[in-house]
Amino acid sequence: MASQNTKYLVPGQGSPLAPTITANPTTIEPTEVLIRMEAIAINPADCKMIDQGHRITSWPLVPGLDGAGVVEAIGDRVKNFRLGDKVLALFTPGDRSASYQKFAVVQERAVAKIPTTWSFEDAATLGVCYMTGIVALGIGLSTPLPFLEDGPTTGFTPSSVLVLGGSSALGAATIQLLRLAVPNCKILATSSPKHHSYITNALGANGVFDRNSPSLVMDVKSATPESSGVDAIIDAVGAGGAQSHVFETLDPNGSKRYAQVWTGDDEIEVPSGVNSVLFRGRDLPNLQGGENIMRALQSLLEDGKYKLPLPVHKMGHGIDGLENGLELMRKGVSGEKLVVLI
Repeated sequence: MASQNTKYLVPGQGSPLAPTITANPTTIEPTEVLIRMEAIAINPADCKMIDQGHRITSWPLVPGLDGAGVVEAIGDRVKNFRLGDKVLALFTPGDRSASYQKFAVVQERAVAKIPTTWSFEDAATLGVCYMTGIVALGIGLSTPLPFLEDGPTTGFTPSSVLVLGGSSALGAATIQLLRLAVPNCKILATSSPKHHSYITNALGANGVFDRNSPSLVMDVKSATPESSGVDAIIDAVGAGGAQSHVFETLDPNGSKRYAQVWTGDDEIEVPSGVNSVLFRGRDLPNLQGGENIMRALQSLLEDGKYKLPLPVHKMGHGIDGLENGLELMRKGVSGEKLVVLI
């Protein structure tokens, strides 16, 4: 194991990344895993932390929520991983557990093995959108999750759901997870037209509609039984604020559920009678069985039941790749995930 670690620090709010050489972590707690990072995925939240100081209480900061690599060391109570395993993980921005560095330390429960057929680049994109998709269903809609060990077994089982932002990473993950949780559910989605084919053919949505179409409400309702509307909306991009007419797609005689991901902006005001739940990835500890989500992901990947949510856009290597990826993310990205090799 290398004695040095390269961290891509942010010295202060709005500062560019500063590659910094430090000592490699030498103390591993009993339930921790040390990962040699091979690929990092860039998320919109990374930009909010760096540019706005979003949820950051101290600097300098090592960003990074997503990534994949190789197990370099394990604590003496780690049971499910061995040195050399290819893994992905959920990382925590701050310091030793963030993904923007060559070596990162995370808890065993935050790690999943990667099947041999998966590349580091593809696997690096899975963690955050999968986790937040689980929360969208289990907390946002209170839907049972039969694939999650010790997960909720009772709750709301929708017959139809509209996913706003089907070409976002969260939207793409949620479509897949909803299909696994409620196989007979009619899953509809919105996106720009260029992503329609991927969302239906690769992800399994029953119908996809132009998010900017003036006939969106009519089109969605026409795709439901008796044109009554959908049971629920999952807003993966916070679209309900700018497109308030989407609430008209809800069945007026149904449960009228609206699950909105927290984007860092103001909570969206919903019409009277709509049952709204604001969710975020950090709600995971409140989900029954939430500590087992990465074990579930590993099984889904091994069985071929969970696919790459979005195509990968490789941004290059190291500091240049990270800076270029962050700049592109600031301009807006849809229908792909940005990945940097480390």
